[in-house]
Amino acid sequence: MMNQKILLAQRPEGFPKTSDFKLVTSSLPTPAVGELLVRTLYLSLDPYMRGRMNDAKSYAPPVKLGEVMVGGVVGQVTASQHPTFQAGDFVEGFLGWQTYALSDGKGIRKLDPNLAPISTALSVLGMSGLTAYFGLLDIGQPQAGETVVVSGAAGAVGSLVGQIARIKGCRVVGVAGTDDKVDYLVRELGFDAAFNYKTTADYSQKLKELCSDGIDVYFDNVGGPLTDAVFKRINVRARVCICGQISQYNLARPEPGPRFLWKLIEQRARVEGFLVFQFAERYPEGLRQMAEWYRAGKIKIREEIAEGIENAPSAFIGMLQGKNTGKQLVKVATAA
Repeated sequence: MMNQKILLAQRPEGFPKTSDFKLVTSSLPTPAVGELLVRTLYLSLDPYMRGRMNDAKSYAPPVKLGEVMVGGVVGQVTASQHPTFQAGDFVEGFLGWQTYALSDGKGIRKLDPNLAPISTALSVLGMSGLTAYFGLLDIGQPQAGETVVVSGAAGAVGSLVGQIARIKGCRVVGVAGTDDKVDYLVRELGFDAAFNYKTTADYSQKLKELCSDGIDVYFDNVGGPLTDAVFKRINVRARVCICGQISQYNLARPEPGPRFLWKLIEQRARVEGFLVFQFAERYPEGLRQMAEWYRAGKIKIREEIAEGIENAPSAFIGMLQGKNTGKQLVKVATAA
């Protein structure tokens, strides 16, 4: 048996290309004392990975050329010399784009497959769910009756943010990139309104139309001109949560934008960026609540699944281009 790995072959210029990655094979590692070997079942694809491909350190170091691409994995232990894990256990951790991974157990979470489908450990009951939960509730602090706007609303995080806001009694407006996604947000997820930014000529006018009482909380996954337009509609004491800026990740040169900081003075508003890792000590709280809502049917999810580790690069590029709805996963293997 061999291990298949996808390495970062070169640093992208603009949007990544499949040639920026390289698929290689190697012999299967054997766990030493204190280690376990995990077979990848599902691989998570997320926008933050694009930043890790650049040769610049931000919140985390870049992936080195020739290294396995970083990424969250749900897998099954195939061999173990670790006291906490045994063969057959289902686990989740940042094990990268490969069919097998050796681990010392640090950062590995054991999963109970009877509680929920194991793939949810990469979405609603994983990093996406935790990002939505803490980003909206701690940073955005929504109150019943307020208006919440979510960009990238049909994605893995945005779709959960909107549903949590609805649970909290807010009016929710989503922004997405296709008419089908807009329909999904309103008809299936219960958003009060949504619009397609690709077919909307005037963002400011559309936000005025859909948010007649202004915007109290903005959860931003996208950035760019849409976010600039939101600032014109924020209310007094509004909160802006900066989770992502996916419209900017693949630009060769930064876009010039309007100067809107005066609006924060006028409205006494707050803008705050965050990383989910800052809430690590409270992950159990977030996972318990997300699991409760999910099992009660208050939160719905959609997973789009590519098949085969070799298709991870093309699925990743498609995710950056907005081709997926909900969580983008790669199914690498079937559980034993």
